[in-house]
Amino acid sequence: MPAEAEPSPRTEPLLVDLALQGGGSHGAYTWGVLDRLLDEPWLQIEGISGTSAGAMNAAVLASGHARDGAAGARDALERFWRRVADAARFSPFRRGPIDVLLGRWTLDHSPMFVALDMMARVVSPYDLNPGRVNPLRAILAEIIDFDALRNSRIKLFVTATRVSNGQARVFRNADLTPDALLASACLPTLFQAVEIDGEAYWDGGYTGNPTITPLIRETAAVDGILVQVNPVERAGTPRSARDIINRMNEIAFNSPLIKELRMMALLHKVADAGSEEGRRWANMRLHRVHSEKLATLGASSKLNAEWSFISMLRDEGRRAADEFLAQHGAQLGKTSTFDFEALLDGVLQ
Repeated sequence: MPAEAEPSPRTEPLLVDLALQGGGSHGAYTWGVLDRLLDEPWLQIEGISGTSAGAMNAAVLASGHARDGAAGARDALERFWRRVADAARFSPFRRGPIDVLLGRWTLDHSPMFVALDMMARVVSPYDLNPGRVNPLRAILAEIIDFDALRNSRIKLFVTATRVSNGQARVFRNADLTPDALLASACLPTLFQAVEIDGEAYWDGGYTGNPTITPLIRETAAVDGILVQVNPVERAGTPRSARDIINRMNEIAFNSPLIKELRMMALLHKVADAGSEEGRRWANMRLHRVHSEKLATLGASSKLNAEWSFISMLRDEGRRAADEFLAQHGAQLGKTSTFDFEALLDGVLQ
């Protein structure tokens, strides 16, 4: 682990919301960001919205925080990701010898990954996994105190997608169960839809990755910090079949977020600050923590749960959060440091 960063000299408390994207094992990067932010006692987390791995990070953090504050949250996050890595020791999704030798994190040359990737295009998970086996279920039940979540002071918002109509459902603290978190992370080519109260759900990334609106409307915080995992831009045009599909998926999973940010930017411009609802939109401040390194990682690495990979991502997350605090920490509570209004350029013309 990298050398511990010096805490910020700021002492005045600031309520903040967190918006956590999903991205499979790349969620370990978000773990690193959270681990660094939890070093700062002046940052008081009011609400967290998360999807897929972001939802799991959110629930684990809130559960640990309910038990022992920031220290409990950091401990719970580490235990969760170590358990994920332990469960992956016997996974067929392992890097090939050449990739290990060359220090590449991709699974593109893993025989089992290649086989499953091909089968997933023609064979249903209802045939491949009729028993609905998901090793994350036991890990979530072990690490997260769901009773504590229902009474947590941190408000949680977890997004899943209704299969029947393609609309989002946002689960709040009182609704959260292992099934709700698994629904938020349910990729339909890998897992059977998760049924909750007779409704089938798929991955929340199709409708909100993550959903930010509830943070603005239902918490007291004005500052929101987006932890972005999926690259928005990639240079060049993909040409191989796999690269084309990977880029299509990136665009699909970023699209709901970009559309919501554009809507937020528009409301931020035109909201009537004379009403309570209007003040929330007019006064909101948005920030973003991201890393260019994630754009160098292939989509298949999202299934790589080796501890060496997870710890590398954690360290990169801490580094990115430390850089964010050094550059923008003094501006939190004063102004947005993410120019989300630029997303309106060309849209309103």
